[in-house]
Amino acid sequence: MQSRGSSNRLSNSAFESRVAGLMLAMFASMATIYVASRLWQDAENREYLVKELDKRIGLNQSAVSVDDTLRIISCREQRKKLSALQMELAEARKEGFVSNHLPQKEDENYKKRLLAVIGIITTFGRKKNRDAIRKAWMPTGATLKKLEVEKGIIVRFVVGRSANRGNVSDREIDDENRQNNDFIVLDGQVETPEERSRKIKSFFVHAVENWDAEFYAKVNDDVYVNIDALGAMLSLYLGEPRVYIGCMKSGKVFSEPTNQWYEPDWWKFGDGKGYFRHAASDMFAFSRALGQFISINRSLLRTYAHDDISAGSWFIGLDVSYVNDWKFCCYARSPGFSLFPHTYAHP
Repeated sequence: MQSRGSSNRLSNSAFESRVAGLMLAMFASMATIYVASRLWQDAENREYLVKELDKRIGLNQSAVSVDDTLRIISCREQRKKLSALQMELAEARKEGFVSNHLPQKEDENYKKRLLAVIGIITTFGRKKNRDAIRKAWMPTGATLKKLEVEKGIIVRFVVGRSANRGNVSDREIDDENRQNNDFIVLDGQVETPEERSRKIKSFFVHAVENWDAEFYAKVNDDVYVNIDALGAMLSLYLGEPRVYIGCMKSGKVFSEPTNQWYEPDWWKFGDGKGYFRHAASDMFAFSRALGQFISINRSLLRTYAHDDISAGSWFIGLDVSYVNDWKFCCYARSPGFSLFPHTYAHP
């Protein structure tokens, strides 16, 4: 017959055996899960690497190197982090935390890209011309804003400042602008005939920096424009990345100071003294990419005596599509969008 002490020792031994067995089973399960997860991850990486290898072989590239392997794994980790951040961002938006720097299309403040920004180049003492344009083809007041919203077209008169800031000419322009709100006043640009080409460049820089548009156009203040026809014509070239549209021409470079079209830098145009292909001054347009090029390289782009020559020179050496459209040739008095009342005489 066993004693009570002996019975207790057997019971404790059995209990300890069961605990040991449970602990062993638990560790074995955890090890199994760990090994399985590593095998799954390694299998996933191997599958991706095999696909990458097949792709490279198909492209006649060499086999995946160790560096490539590390790069691939690193990219996968970055994609996982990006996915997690995108999920966090989506949750933040649901809670109302939306960045001011990330406009959403559903936001009422979101604006689509404009079709065109048109600058009407004017100067002091030409209010009659501006009033005639306002009556003929340029909307005023609420209709001017409606043109922007419905057709994506911005139209503004462009003028600089007098050499003596704040004089009568400046005050007259400011008064007219307060009344009509249809000017771009280039405060850093002196309004003189000698500065006209620089003024044109300043306008394009200002337009690109303030409005995101498909096209930027320049018009003289004695040109009458059919806005609907112009918008329809520009829309035909929306697929062109670098397009320059106008009445294309070239001609003699005049070296005689007495000539109306005298070019002080005539010697830079070679022995033949002939202008390169460019759009006539009265009206021309170009696409967004060329506008951005002007804005970025403003300090490097040279200006000549005539603004159309200057604009044409900026695109030399670029992969530009030149579009010679007769409707921009104002002297032809076409039934299109451009009607030009005065005599055309520029070379």
